[in-house]
Amino acid sequence: MNKPTASASFAGTGRPLHHLGVAEASRLIGAGALSPVTLVEAFLGRIAAVDGTLHSYITVTAERARAAAVAAEAEIRAGRWKGPLHGIPFAVKDNYYVAGIRTTAGSRLMLDHVSSTTATAVARLEAAGAILLGKLNTWEYGTGNGGVYHDLPFAVARNPWDLARFTGGSSTGAGAAVAAGTAMFALGSDTGGSIRLPAAACGLQGFKASFGRVSRAHCLPNCWSLDHTGPLTWTVEDNAIVMQAIAGFDPDDPSCPDEPVPDYRKNLHAGVKGLVIGVVRDLGPEGEALDAANAAALEEAALILEAQGAIIREVRLPAPLAQYRTVTKVINWAESLSIHEADFRDRSALMGQALREKMMAGFTVRAADYLAATRLRRSLVAATDALVRSCDALLMAGAFHVAPRFDEPETITPFTADTATTVFNVTGHPALSVCTGFDAGGLPLNAQIAGRFFDEATVLRVAQAYESATPWRDRRPAI
Repeated sequence: MNKPTASASFAGTGRPLHHLGVAEASRLIGAGALSPVTLVEAFLGRIAAVDGTLHSYITVTAERARAAAVAAEAEIRAGRWKGPLHGIPFAVKDNYYVAGIRTTAGSRLMLDHVSSTTATAVARLEAAGAILLGKLNTWEYGTGNGGVYHDLPFAVARNPWDLARFTGGSSTGAGAAVAAGTAMFALGSDTGGSIRLPAAACGLQGFKASFGRVSRAHCLPNCWSLDHTGPLTWTVEDNAIVMQAIAGFDPDDPSCPDEPVPDYRKNLHAGVKGLVIGVVRDLGPEGEALDAANAAALEEAALILEAQGAIIREVRLPAPLAQYRTVTKVINWAESLSIHEADFRDRSALMGQALREKMMAGFTVRAADYLAATRLRRSLVAATDALVRSCDALLMAGAFHVAPRFDEPETITPFTADTATTVFNVTGHPALSVCTGFDAGGLPLNAQIAGRFFDEATVLRVAQAYESATPWRDRRPAI
């Protein structure tokens, strides 16, 4: 294989290796034009160059990655190519357990925790030949109260579009890493938007698939009935490739149904002609917080899809956003406390403010409140599912605001709270955050595309049609 230096652009494109996407790098590796060893070294070089400022990683597993790259190159040379992820470097949020590597979850309580098990999603990626670079920054335990207090044992991850800004929570390092090129793709987790919000803040494509589609086994839990695991990628096709590897039944996760997994790339480029796409413009009183730039980008996205032959239909959610948000808070507070109560009771002094305040909120939830929230959730799921099934996909706002500044802390909690992402944690439908351009200050804009239960393929197809008609994937942060 040809081995360009890590600092070189590839094939005269002027783009560095760390800006290759999964699909593009995979084609080059498969053709023998790019070595996994060279690719991994390029990413390790990128980490060394920028992560002292970016803080996307908590733990870098450089020697492990180098050994895996040598093995991958030998396998590919011997004709044992495993597929499109073979030799592709990735990283995971530091709440995914990996045997023999510490999992801190961003907390003083877990600084020395080394698991003997590996998260199913990570194991599936490595079985497909992907190469783990390390563990990514996160809010403590992958959760919190929405605020950032700079009181955790690791420096806060920075947004590569503007280092003075937030990356979105709680998959903070995952958003930063993929945007900045310190990982080709990343895995995050999402209880109320924690894959999609970092994707929105950092200009990525972040997928929360249907509840149960991707195993959560051997990942530190936050909230049993709302948690999802999934990928953050630069392109939609990259997302489809990663989803293909990690989706499917897992006996170690009781929430995973034995649903067949389709070929996510088969109809990825089939376009949207004839598809009915419901556009949710009216989000009620809470929707008034939506930034004008995000609202305009949503309208433009609808026009772009319509120009490709989609049938655009204006629809409304069956309930105010406030109901989805309330259900999420009550269930999340109660279930999180039930998981982490012993830590809170015995070692709360070691917790950061955000996690400690969330645990305290859990103590305020009565059994009657939790039961009421679960009853309301059932009705919201049924009503929302009826809406989703009336269309092929939904297009609606995700995060309402662009990434806020750290020196304006009063804007950080609203970034996390003023969203429509919680709708699909409550219901479990698949929802993808897509980059819809940039505001006047050069910060990423976003929208959500959602679909029917276990129909991730259509969500990806619609997103691919939009992405293919827009120039946003040609623009990278300058860090």
